[in-house]
Amino acid sequence: MKVIAKFKCDEVATTVYGGKVRMSPVTGDSPENKEFFKWTPSGSLEMGTVNPEALKQFVPGGEYFITFEKAE
Repeated sequence: MKVIAKFKCDEVATTVYGGKVRMSPVTGDSPENKEFFKWTPSGSLEMGTVNPEALKQFVPGGEYFITFEKAE
């Protein structure tokens, strides 16, 4: 089973170790976001990376789908 959440990028920062991305669940700015907010009303995600190309994929204010799937 997969769980799909929609998060908004709050911050992208470079650190001495690479970079950091902070995200929070979307709110009800659109019909799609209202639907996601019903199921994921709170939370946060912070992810670090040493890959500068991966860090470039995130833009503050951008919205991203996150898929959770159990690893076998």
